[in-house]
Amino acid sequence: MSSENKEEKLVKKEVTYTLLKDEQFFIVENVPARVDVETGEEFFSPKTVEHLHKIILEQDKPVRTIKTPVYNFA
Repeated sequence: MSSENKEEKLVKKEVTYTLLKDEQFFIVENVPARVDVETGEEFFSPKTVEHLHKIILEQDKPVRTIKTPVYNFA
């Protein structure tokens, strides 16, 4: 079966969204998304994207803060 004929199978899930912006790493948990069961690709509604932008731009007090090391692959 070619990929053009394959029917997408999306399921509603809560996922963790991550973003690196201006040397600052943001993690937003429990984000509603539709996830392709075969590829794992995540799709967000326009309303969800708007809310993510608001969270990141306003930078209110986070629910928790984590310290994480950064490694170079090379």
